[in-house]
Amino acid sequence: MGQALPTGLLSNHRIDTRLRRQFAAPGRSNDFRQLKRKLVLVATDLDSGESAPFGQPGFDHLPISEAVQASAALPDLFPPVAIDGRHYVDGALKKTLHASVLLDEGLDLLICLNPLVSFDASASTRHRVLAGAEARIPRLVDGGLPVVLAQTFRTLIHSRREMGMKGYELSPPDTTILLFEPDPRDPQMFLASTFSYAQRCALAEHAYQRTRQMLRSRRGSLGRQLARHGVQLDDAVLDDTQRQLLPGTALAGRRAGRAGRAGRALRRLEEVLDDLEDTLAAWPQAAPN
Repeated sequence: MGQALPTGLLSNHRIDTRLRRQFAAPGRSNDFRQLKRKLVLVATDLDSGESAPFGQPGFDHLPISEAVQASAALPDLFPPVAIDGRHYVDGALKKTLHASVLLDEGLDLLICLNPLVSFDASASTRHRVLAGAEARIPRLVDGGLPVVLAQTFRTLIHSRREMGMKGYELSPPDTTILLFEPDPRDPQMFLASTFSYAQRCALAEHAYQRTRQMLRSRRGSLGRQLARHGVQLDDAVLDDTQRQLLPGTALAGRRAGRAGRAGRALRRLEEVLDDLEDTLAAWPQAAPN
């Protein structure tokens, strides 16, 4: 009976077909070897459990669209993707963050993005879900099975990422690894459905504004780390209270409308305190014996 059941609830075939059409446009390519910038998409070999770094030598002959389909084949949700007689699923099955793929290239600056973190509902009061009604979520169990499963999945992913980052601490001292994640206390990022087409604009605008806020709060420590590699933050972009990713988005409009002198002063104070906290946390490692 088990062999008769489907290996995925949904079909992921159109990921490949739609991307093939997009990459066929002039100036684009569906061939790893034709790209000006190196691209690596990691999947997991289902039969061996080993990582498959599509885009690296030996794994760069297949179309990029097919590699995307394989690296996004979340088990149970999508079926494994057959490539050259092997079957591949999401790279997260093996590891949350495959930073070693790039560290082995001898990079001096590595920027890691992790969009999934476990949500901290301990300080939750009332929150307005993006494009939805206001809801109180003091206990995640009150959200039912979908919320419990979402928190479980995020916690597993996040804990594995934390363990992986500890291993990367042994990287060469001249290599800088920067990690960016959402605020675990942000209910909008947790409650909003990333698969909702209707919420895409509001979610993108919210994430953009929160990212700028995070960069402002860490600009001191980040500025010092990036300066070692000839990179600097654009303070004008970070401090522009009217700047939006998608002009006219309601969420951004409300945020910009609330920006006043007191609000800016409070945010600036929070940024200074966050920067001071980061500096003090790093001081024992930086101070001479």
